[in-house]
Amino acid sequence: MLAGLCAILCHTSCTSKKEVKEEAQNYTVTSPLVIDTSITKEYVSQIKSVRNIEIRALEKGFLQNIYVDEGQSVKAGQVLFRIVPKMYEAESQKAEAEVKSAEIELQNTKLLSDKNIVSKNELAMARAKLDGAKAEMAMAKFHLTATVIKAPFDGTIDRIPKKPGSLIDEGDLLTTLSDNSQVFAYFNVSEPEYLNYETDVKDRGSKKVGLLLANNEPLNQKGDVETIESEFDSETGNIAFRAKFPNPDKLLKNGETGKVQMTVPLKNALIIPQKATYEIQDKIYVFVVGNNNEVHSKNITISSEMPDLYVVGSGLSATDKILLEGVQNVKDDDKIKFKFVAPKQAISELKLNAE
Repeated sequence: MLAGLCAILCHTSCTSKKEVKEEAQNYTVTSPLVIDTSITKEYVSQIKSVRNIEIRALEKGFLQNIYVDEGQSVKAGQVLFRIVPKMYEAESQKAEAEVKSAEIELQNTKLLSDKNIVSKNELAMARAKLDGAKAEMAMAKFHLTATVIKAPFDGTIDRIPKKPGSLIDEGDLLTTLSDNSQVFAYFNVSEPEYLNYETDVKDRGSKKVGLLLANNEPLNQKGDVETIESEFDSETGNIAFRAKFPNPDKLLKNGETGKVQMTVPLKNALIIPQKATYEIQDKIYVFVVGNNNEVHSKNITISSEMPDLYVVGSGLSATDKILLEGVQNVKDDDKIKFKFVAPKQAISELKLNAE
């Protein structure tokens, strides 16, 4: 009886293993889907204000007053700084006095000229002297005016490195002023992507682009691709695009970073599920099923990525049969039994599973 029981258990165990092995050999296979679609590509971008200038001193002297604070919003024409103007006030008063003196001298010379006491040349010299005095006065007033620094446009004040009482030299940096009402986003595009963008005028995506901020939150405003630079970078092979974004909430600042999101159309794209692939040393592979039901690994390149899907760049054709399920359970030259699933069905089931 014991020997018979052992034989039954052995037979049952062998039968169970055989059934598991046969069950394990039933796999799901599909083919790449050829479709016209579009993808959203992300490009690292640098944010720049539409206007960002350095405010520098035009005259030298002591910084008498600072009327604004760092980070403050200012209006065009608002006074920002004042440099001690005593020397320039004296020069202006002296120039005004010289103008008055030249005017009196011209009047006296004109009276004498009318009586033919002095020559016409002396009258012309008096007029020239008055013109020279007026020019000196205008220059003195300019120097005096330049001691008061005003905002050239609406914007936001940056850091103020100097403090009241500091000795200022001509050309010293006082602060930076940024107009952040709108911002530019600069991003680099490869040569093939640039050519596709420029040549596929009819079918290319909208010029509207999005912006993903550094915290992975999208900006609630859409931007427009405005310009493309005239030359490629010889080192990277890229060319710079510029998009403009409205910034009514002043959320974006000069020097910020983000990712421009551009919709790119794809014609006759070859789509496969990501789960049909596996990776070895940064290379992507799939198992292709041959005519004799044997599987063979094949290296492919990926041109784009979508949720749960890859866009194949090279290595596959639309007629290839690829292993969809059980990629980790087979090896090269294994012969399998499989069930073929249409590409559209395979992709639709991915979406159902995701939901």
